[in-house]
Amino acid sequence: MNSDHKDNLKKLISECLRERPDSYPIQQLLNQFPTTAELMDVTEQQLMSIKGIGIGKARQLTVLLKLAKSLTIPTYEQTTIRSPKDAFDLLEPELRYATKEHFICLFLNTKNRVIFKEIISIGSLNAAIVHPREVFRAAIKRCSASLICAHNHPSGDPNPSPEDVELTKRLARTGEIVGIEVLDHLIIGGNTFVSLKEKGLM
Repeated sequence: MNSDHKDNLKKLISECLRERPDSYPIQQLLNQFPTTAELMDVTEQQLMSIKGIGIGKARQLTVLLKLAKSLTIPTYEQTTIRSPKDAFDLLEPELRYATKEHFICLFLNTKNRVIFKEIISIGSLNAAIVHPREVFRAAIKRCSASLICAHNHPSGDPNPSPEDVELTKRLARTGEIVGIEVLDHLIIGGNTFVSLKEKGLM
């Protein structure tokens, strides 16, 4: 969730609950449910576990969120990934001008729809250090059926390094153990990409 969107959401929720945007209940709510997807699925019981939110406010907020959900414009959270190009089209605008390596995961449900997108790490000019436990901790938290990894090469050359290939193989092996398939690893450079799956490097 970008900062402008989060600020707008905070303002709407604070008006609905008649609380200051920086009040404890609002801060706790956004800390516990930091993404739009998580907020949209929040229950009255979960809301009432936050100090300062009783049944009345919980009901008000769930009604507001249901309305927001019904009016929502589709976002990446409803995107279906059918090919590496679909994942590239989703991620390339975010990575186009990045000067550091960003390692990002798309977490998918059983229908290959994106349920969450998360930046796992931001590296230096030429290295993104990622450990499989960080990737799969996030995947398990999001109840993912599968995932797609991607990172950018700020040099503009999307060809994988030996380290990229080794990391991909480690992630694929870990995925087999935990039951969350790694569908692909994309390397994005300039306005193009390489799919390690298509290259047979997984």
